Amino acid sequence: MVHTGSSPFRVTFGDAFLTNEPESHAVRLKLPVVLAVSAAAALLLSGCAASSASGSTATPSASAKSASAKCAAPKSGSVSSAVKVTGDKGAEPKVTFHTPLKADGTQRSYVTKGDGEKAANGTTVDAALVVYNGRTGKKLTSNGYGSSSAAIPVTVGDSSMIPGLTDAVECAPVGSRLVTTSTAKQAWGGADPSSVGSLKSSDTVIFVVDILDVVPSKADGTPQPAQAGFPTVKLAASGKPTVTIPKGLAKPTETKVEVLKKGSGEKVADGDEVTVQYQGVNWRTGKVFDQSWGRGLTTFSTSQVVAGFSKALVGQSVGSQVVAVIPPADGYGTSGNSSAGIKGTDTLVFVIDIVKTQR
Repeated sequence: MVHTGSSPFRVTFGDAFLTNEPESHAVRLKLPVVLAVSAAAALLLSGCAASSASGSTATPSASAKSASAKCAAPKSGSVSSAVKVTGDKGAEPKVTFHTPLKADGTQRSYVTKGDGEKAANGTTVDAALVVYNGRTGKKLTSNGYGSSSAAIPVTVGDSSMIPGLTDAVECAPVGSRLVTTSTAKQAWGGADPSSVGSLKSSDTVIFVVDILDVVPSKADGTPQPAQAGFPTVKLAASGKPTVTIPKGLAKPTETKVEVLKKGSGEKVADGDEVTVQYQGVNWRTGKVFDQSWGRGLTTFSTSQVVAGFSKALVGQSVGSQVVAVIPPADGYGTSGNSSAGIKGTDTLVFVIDIVKTQR
């Protein structure tokens, strides 16, 4: 299946969406069969499982809060404090509470408080979580515990994620374990939660979250000399690139990759789930048609993007920044992508910061 919508890297499990963003102009080639999170977790991350890519625009959705927004984390209360959590870090905790647990607002309590960097607005953290229905006592999902289950990246203030999940980590320091309780209606921001374990909007939902680490927002590798034959890239202090296509520069006939920063982290393998910042520019127009900058880090499988994008990632080290120049054969082919203004003859330029990989 080929995506032709507009806005980045939506991942699906049947009808379950990882995010509420409209779909990417640029990179998604087909739907992944599986990501490192469960289908239930994918729905938990989704602000609205029924969102559609049709009719969407190229403009990235704004985050729920501005980057300068102050912390507004939920306060502790009798409901969140009534949930008892035991167990060692790194393993799924034992969670006990009396059913039916009834919440009429959002509350959050610390089980343990870490001493690491705080999850400020716009920060992406890796989290492990287990989620329960407070009415029935049923476990809805568990992710990030043990070597066989990947952590979930959560960006604070990201409107594409359900409010209950960002509430669970906002302003809390790395190393913390927290309990957040709310109605499913509040946790889903008013969207229908019934696709997750037949949750009712009036049910209480319980998030037990371990904040594992902060994910870097940009590549931190060693700068490398620019190569001839590539567009020029200028970086802002934030790391956001500006790409210029020099006049008279010949378009390559096959995908070319330039390393601007050389990372020292783990190498990306084929099929890995990779977390990146990226910007896509149309060689013909010189204009940005899609980017994660201003929206937050993006995680996806290398096997589920256009061929040129995958070629640019596999074999590179975490911490690297690469430029990929992708002709139509390794991009959207002769059909192009009309919703992104990409013709069947257009060459694409991507600047990609690789900040994490996992398998």
